[in-house]
Amino acid sequence: MKTVRFLPEAEFEMMAAASWYERQQAKLGKRFLNTVQDAIHRITLNPELYQIVESDIRRCLTNIFPFGVLFRIRSDMLQIIAIMHLNRNPDYWKGRKFEQ
Repeated sequence: MKTVRFLPEAEFEMMAAASWYERQQAKLGKRFLNTVQDAIHRITLNPELYQIVESDIRRCLTNIFPFGVLFRIRSDMLQIIAIMHLNRNPDYWKGRKFEQ
C-alpha cells in the first residue's frame, strides 16, 4: 500500500470543512473527517479505479458529504491535491504547486 501525502492546501481545506460542519452540529465535523478517511482508504485499495478529471488527477467521491478527493498516483505515494466541495468552481485547485 502506498503512502498518502496531502498538499498543505488540501489538508487545510479538509480541516476547514470539518470545522464548518462541527459548528453546524456537534460531532458532524468528526463524521466528515471519517467520510474523507473512508474515501482515502478506498483510494489506497485501488487508485486506478477512479476517473481521471484532468491530466493525471483522479477524483474519488465521498459518501454522504458533497466532496471529492482529488489525487495523483505517484511511484512512491498517493498525493492528495484537494478535498473539493462539489459545488465549488471545479478548476480552483489548478493553480496549486506540485511536482509534475
